[in-house]
Amino acid sequence: MRGIALIALVLFGTAPAFAAEEPSGCDKFKWPIDRERAALTAPDRAKLASGSEQAALPATGISLALVAPADAKLPTPPERAPKDGTFAGFTSFKTAPKAGLYTISLSAGAWVDVVQDGHFLKPKAFSGATDCDGIRKTMKYELAASPFVLQVSGTKEDSISIAILPSE
Repeated sequence: MRGIALIALVLFGTAPAFAAEEPSGCDKFKWPIDRERAALTAPDRAKLASGSEQAALPATGISLALVAPADAKLPTPPERAPKDGTFAGFTSFKTAPKAGLYTISLSAGAWVDVVQDGHFLKPKAFSGATDCDGIRKTMKYELAASPFVLQVSGTKEDSISIAILPSE
């Protein structure tokens, strides 16, 4: 009986490790990602330096250059401290075209902070998967028609593609 209890304890003890694994494959996202994936991989993505300011949301994806977190000078300390050896950056937008639900999608794993009116916005929904060329995660945020800052940190590469699109 003691052996069965020990086996059950070991199995339940490893369950969180299995549950923490992210889904693999483009079909594992919680909603269709074709439009976001196309924007993230478009050849005409605007190339932005960290700290740049945009008058409006771009029609397609952007490629944001990133630097060491200490050099990024993020306007607001990120909600999750970046690990050593990772990259960070930000860009600000004077306004969203109109208030509403927007998807913010990334080509690689990273921590995202959306700051509007001095407050961190919480995503309304999140989906991510590994092994899907061009896209790693996508989140839905309710944006007001006012300036906001998009901060990215904790990524392993020195640039990242980002798409900010009205949610369908």
